[in-house]
Amino acid sequence: MRTTVTLDADTEHIIRQRMQTRRVSFKQALNDAIRESEPVGERSRSFRTRTASMGAPRVYLDRALQLAGELEDDELLSRMRRGA
Repeated sequence: MRTTVTLDADTEHIIRQRMQTRRVSFKQALNDAIRESEPVGERSRSFRTRTASMGAPRVYLDRALQLAGELEDDELLSRMRRGA
């Protein structure tokens, strides 16, 4: 992927030093620095979301979108009648 990155002076200096000491391109030095900043093993850990029972539903939402649409239509008709 090609993109434009604006680096602060201190981070540019770090990348330029990496380029010289490792004899790599700017692109390679930047990519290596980003990869090395990720903690070891971070890639292998998966994100987990805790779940909790919320009990039986008190309101059934089978027709929620239809009801919302009808309420919106009623409001629009009401505004049109008022001339608003």
